[in-house]
Amino acid sequence: MIKSKICGVSDSVTLQYIINHNYPPQFIGFICNYIKSKRYVNFDKLVKLINIDKKNIFFVAVLVNPEDSFLEKIKNLNFDYYQLYNVSPKKTKIIKKKYNKKIITSLTIENKKDVEKYKDYLHDSEIINFDSKGYEKSIGFDHSLLEDVPRSINKMIAGNIKIENIPDFKNTPYIIDVSGALESEKGVKDMNKIDKFLNSVHNN
Repeated sequence: MIKSKICGVSDSVTLQYIINHNYPPQFIGFICNYIKSKRYVNFDKLVKLINIDKKNIFFVAVLVNPEDSFLEKIKNLNFDYYQLYNVSPKKTKIIKKKYNKKIITSLTIENKKDVEKYKDYLHDSEIINFDSKGYEKSIGFDHSLLEDVPRSINKMIAGNIKIENIPDFKNTPYIIDVSGALESEKGVKDMNKIDKFLNSVHNN
């Protein structure tokens, strides 16, 4: 079965819909400190949003080069994973040890050299996420660049993945990470698209 993550959830109605879906994703991500994103959730709202029974779903704090003060601020929130962008291997190790969270290291990919960086993070990351250079812009990248990454590594793949692409990931080793494909407008999740996505993941 394909595993999935829905990222950029920013309101409680959408969150409850996803959690209570017949085929919920394994992961839900929240944009915690990247203010440029329309999916950004400020701290006060975040506290209320995720202080719920998440059932068997892993909650993920999506963090772009987070400052120590912000990590201190969120350390007691209801997160299972920290998904780190633009964080060095050394700082990743420190964050993992200090906050006792599982780590998703996100690498933004443009070429083979970008892909190879995963080797520096393996020891301190439960999952390696291969994303595009677009961040909040939902830009894609050439997935064939990942062909030499061993299947044994827990891998997540993101970057402008469409609902109609889901069957392409059947029998592949990737956790599918989607955000923009599930929106009717930038930053606003569409329940019908979420339902279609989750059903497609379940049926492939």
